[in-house]
Amino acid sequence: MLHDTDVLVVGGGLTGLSCALFLARHGVRCTLAERHPDLLSHPRQRSLVPRLMEIYRQVGLESRIRENRVDFASSAEYVAIRAETLAGARHLPVDQQDDAARAAAFSPCSGTPIDQNRVEELLRTRAGELGARTRFGTEVRGLSQHEGGVEAHLRDLDGTGHRLLARYVVAADGGRSQVRHALGIPMEGQVDFFRLLTLMVDADLRPALAGRTVHMAFLERPRPRTYLMALDRTGLRWVFGTTDDPGDAEPDEDACVELVRAAAGLPEARVTLRPQIPGTARTVLRFEVGAAVAAAYRKGRVFLIGDAAHLMPPTGGFGGVVGVEDAHNLAWKLAAVVHGHAGEGLLGTYEDERRPVAEFALRQALARYRSRLERLPVTGEVPVDRSTVMMGHRYRSTAVIGGASEATAPVEVSRLCGEPGTRAPHLPLTGSAERSTIDLYGGRFVLLTGPDGQDWVTAAGKLPLPVTARRLEIDGAAALHGIGPRGAVLVRPDGFVAWRSPGPAADPAAELLAALTAVLSAPPRHSHDIVTE
Repeated sequence: MLHDTDVLVVGGGLTGLSCALFLARHGVRCTLAERHPDLLSHPRQRSLVPRLMEIYRQVGLESRIRENRVDFASSAEYVAIRAETLAGARHLPVDQQDDAARAAAFSPCSGTPIDQNRVEELLRTRAGELGARTRFGTEVRGLSQHEGGVEAHLRDLDGTGHRLLARYVVAADGGRSQVRHALGIPMEGQVDFFRLLTLMVDADLRPALAGRTVHMAFLERPRPRTYLMALDRTGLRWVFGTTDDPGDAEPDEDACVELVRAAAGLPEARVTLRPQIPGTARTVLRFEVGAAVAAAYRKGRVFLIGDAAHLMPPTGGFGGVVGVEDAHNLAWKLAAVVHGHAGEGLLGTYEDERRPVAEFALRQALARYRSRLERLPVTGEVPVDRSTVMMGHRYRSTAVIGGASEATAPVEVSRLCGEPGTRAPHLPLTGSAERSTIDLYGGRFVLLTGPDGQDWVTAAGKLPLPVTARRLEIDGAAALHGIGPRGAVLVRPDGFVAWRSPGPAADPAAELLAALTAVLSAPPRHSHDIVTE
């Protein structure tokens, strides 16, 4: 069967664009369809944490992201408050407590302040450079699964219809995912936690600040769960959000202005609404805020990622990270199957690995939501450091050999030590203070050995699969990965440890081939060049 594309990605937000980029990085023919005519102007997520910077660094985006960072506030400067109105006399500080910057010592990357809409522009450009096709203003009207492929029915904004045949489909079409709905996959949890109405405005709210510094304000007016988020340091550009009942009609411009004035506590403030989608007059956007996880992450050849797979309150900022990691995890597996390196069984490990991560992150987001916004009694879930939520999870699946056999608590980033199923630890590479072992990952399997592990390096050269082999010659490097001088650790393309041998093996080539065969759910079938160092 001839396919127009290997993978169709539905949805052009942060998660969908990331997925298209990762697939293109792996040499997979990819087409992305997004119903909106362009990217949203709404900033949404306002920074990238170290883990996302690591992932984007592997696809050549780190320097571009830093060049486009916003002059907003460092983590040390960031001020969040709770008050009745922005002008209210009583501003209660919101404890930001566990900023992910604590992970800096355990990552080659630091967090970066940058608006999500700008990140999406960079993702779209980079995905195109690597060969991904992006079609904005194209809606996916239906999917029909057949043996060997999925037929997608597309419609452009001008009403023109198209047919596209793909081997697989990845749904990244948000919390209201039409693909998930069509597949009949229910959400488990509270889908309609609340609905958020958002505006982007030009408004001089400095009189309400009265010299105070506020970057994020959680407010009681005009109704609970209202917020004002500063877009810059001037106090002249803001994002406004408040709860909105599903049955409410969309407010007109005058009503929107009054909502912002009530939140600011400035009844005479001059407020101008700004479009949130370039090329349109849309000034009001609504977002579903939920607390639920999809009952399944896959049906046949269609996969769910990001908000289509899990809905999280914004507290903690976990939704975007978990969504991008979904894409990162799934992309290399799809690529391995498309290129004939792996069996279909590998694709089943996507849900096995990612769904527990979403469930844990959701519990952490709810724990923060209760303590910071609702002031509800704290339940059994205790908030842990954000870096642990984002980098410390353990995978249990057939794509991991020798890891934890039962559900186990995440690992603190400082304690990562090469255990199968965990993120491989960061370590500077010999001869370069700026390069890290993290830079070795992202494209192919990597075999790291102790300083006396030449037998493993030689064995890697006999594998019928692309593998980068490298000896760890820095003092303590082998021990940090849980191996001795003659041991080896196999790291997957997503930077997670697949298998390790603490010491030497009688037949290293046979050991490695057996490990790869198990991880990939089938013997590799093609021969490729092997890179050794």
